[in-house]
Order: sequence, then C-alpha cells, then structure tokens
Amino acid sequence: MKKLQDTLLFKMSTRIERKRDDIILRQDFLDLGDYDQVGRCLLRLVKEGKLVKIGQGIYVRAIVSPLDGSPSLPGSLNSLVLEAMKKLGIPVGLTEMEIRYNDGKTTQVPTGRVIGVRKRVRRRIGFGGYSVRFEHVA
Repeated sequence: MKKLQDTLLFKMSTRIERKRDDIILRQDFLDLGDYDQVGRCLLRLVKEGKLVKIGQGIYVRAIVSPLDGSPSLPGSLNSLVLEAMKKLGIPVGLTEMEIRYNDGKTTQVPTGRVIGVRKRVRRRIGFGGYSVRFEHVA
C-alpha cells in the first residue's frame, strides 16, 4: 500500500512549497516521474487552485483573489513572463517603443504587454484574457 508521502502529487506539492520563485516549469519535475504523470499532477494542482497555467509548460503559484476567491497571479503578468523567460534561457531586452520612450522621442508610455526577446518565441503566454506579445530585438 502506498503512503501519501510516496505519491508523485505529494512530492510535487512539497517541491512547489519549497520553491522561492513563483514560476514553475513542467521540466522542473521530470526527475520525479514521466511526462504524462507530471502533466496529470500539474492539471490536478491547477484544478485545486494551487497553480495557474499561463502558457505551455509554464505555471505560476496561485494566490486567492480577495475580490471573488478565485485563483489569481501573485504579481503582474509582465514581471512573471520576464521571470519565465529567464528560467527558459531566453534573453530579453527593451522593445522599440521602450527605447523611443526612454530617449524622449515619444510621450506615449509603453503598456508592458510587449516584451523584447533575442530568440524566437512561439509560445502564447497570458492569463484572464490578456496575453503578452513578443517582439524580436537586436
């Protein structure tokens, strides 16, 4: 008979609780079980409200919204995506609009929904109907 401590779900939950950062990648758990098992456990954690999925293989530790009690993000989507890009090894930089704003060539404030990347990114990352767009920068 299996003990609770021996289950993959328990091991993954424990690892998530011990992590300091809020971004959790699917590949963080591949040493515990195979791809499909990890996926099923992540799906269960999302249904329980402990994680929020923001992209393919990218999850965020959820907090309970004080407004309606639903799971929500612990920070801004932009900062979480930047953290995810760092963990995935994708270098980021300033977008064309951010450069123009910083140089004083425009007064339009960048929204932050566009992130400059130096590698090709084909993922769709978002939450709650909002998604981030990627712009290739030099």
